[in-house]
Amino acid sequence: MLDLEVVGVRVEMPSNNPIVLLRDRESGRYLPIWVGAVEATAIAYAQQGIVPPRPLTHDLLRDILAALGVTVTEVRITALEDGVFYAVLAFSNGAEVSARPSDAIALALRVDAPIRGAVEVMDAAGIDIPDEEPAEPEDQVEKFREFLDQVSPEDFG
Repeated sequence: MLDLEVVGVRVEMPSNNPIVLLRDRESGRYLPIWVGAVEATAIAYAQQGIVPPRPLTHDLLRDILAALGVTVTEVRITALEDGVFYAVLAFSNGAEVSARPSDAIALALRVDAPIRGAVEVMDAAGIDIPDEEPAEPEDQVEKFREFLDQVSPEDFG
């Protein structure tokens, strides 16, 4: 499994589809995952530290887990089948639950759980965004925005 970090959320134009961008901490390769608008908002809120006036679904799940004394030990992006990504939530009590990657990422950001991805998923859908020198996070997001202006979901099978 590869250690991934969330770079950001963006709306891909002209289709208006939200996308979350993950980056392999070791290789620097990127994994774009198209997500729903609600999940994109939940991910962006968590990244920006925005606390909504009422809990979102992912906040509720975080609070339920805390009340039960269970923690999320990791989120794993496990597979890509027919253009659909799959994920698993791993818990401190040994349980594992299948999840959409968007929901898993939104929860991971709220509970500070590591996000990992299968090598096979990165090999199938990962992309290289050339970079002359190590970039600041803001520069990474800008390079990703430039990439999104030129890519479509069909480019990933």
